[in-house]
Amino acid sequence: MTDKALTIGGLETVYDALATAIDQAGADKAQLFLVKLALLNAQALADENLFQEQIKVALQDL
Repeated sequence: MTDKALTIGGLETVYDALATAIDQAGADKAQLFLVKLALLNAQALADENLFQEQIKVALQDL
């Protein structure tokens, strides 16, 4: 993983921005929006193995 980490406040800000964007995309486009966002973040992360690990973690406890 990376040494960088968001603070709790940073995570809350990101959560609020994500929730607002999902609402803005609308129910019919939310899934497409999330896929596009995930791909943009994977590109920004520039580490396919780390991204795949994050997928595994995100799937836990759904």
